[in-house]
Amino acid sequence: MPKEFDRDSISNTLIVAIGLSLVCSVIVSGAAIALKPIQQSNEELFRKQIILEVAGLMEPGADVRTLFESIEERVVDLESGNYAEDVDTAEMVAIPDELDLAGIGERARYIPVYHVMKNGELDQLILPVYGKGLWSTLYGYLSVAPDGNATRGLQFYAHGETPGLGDQMDKEDWRAQWDSKELYGDGDQPQVRVIKGLVPDGIDGGEHMIDGMSGATLTGNGITGLLQYWTGAHGFGPYLNNFRENS
Repeated sequence: MPKEFDRDSISNTLIVAIGLSLVCSVIVSGAAIALKPIQQSNEELFRKQIILEVAGLMEPGADVRTLFESIEERVVDLESGNYAEDVDTAEMVAIPDELDLAGIGERARYIPVYHVMKNGELDQLILPVYGKGLWSTLYGYLSVAPDGNATRGLQFYAHGETPGLGDQMDKEDWRAQWDSKELYGDGDQPQVRVIKGLVPDGIDGGEHMIDGMSGATLTGNGITGLLQYWTGAHGFGPYLNNFRENS
């Protein structure tokens, strides 16, 4: 006599549970794969918006793609400071510990930069910068004038710094300080830095200094480190030097 099927048995319950889990996993994985191109497109659009914002070109309600047409993307070889074409943008370079002010360990050799054009002339350079803050890696864009020295703006688009403290970097009044600061002094070593407290009026070297963020000294130190790395000899220093020599 055949054994009666017991649908409430432990084995059958496990089979149903495992089968249901597999089906759900397939559905979730399929959805993730299907949505990935949309997510990547949205991320790219968001980065374009940040580039427009740091360049002072973003307008309320405007189409990001249309505004971005005034911006040219070029790829820079950081070793030489010259433009490059048809290169492997995935090639990575280890950063020596003594130079790694950004705390990132390695970086790409070939990195895209953005030219903001105005009346057919170069108006700004937009450089991607990133590095360690207090709790997170900070990702942003630095705008530099065509002289390769004066800053036009700095804006971060991703970080996980302390709410109410480190995230002061997102506030317009703090970001406004980055208009017309100087990256370099008489030499090639970057001098720009976030100090502790407020920049005193008339202080020697004040053209390189940015007010600190109350209660977020370590985040400010992180911003100093990443900027001094990316504008230094192992970062965009050779590239920016081409503009300083020609200005």
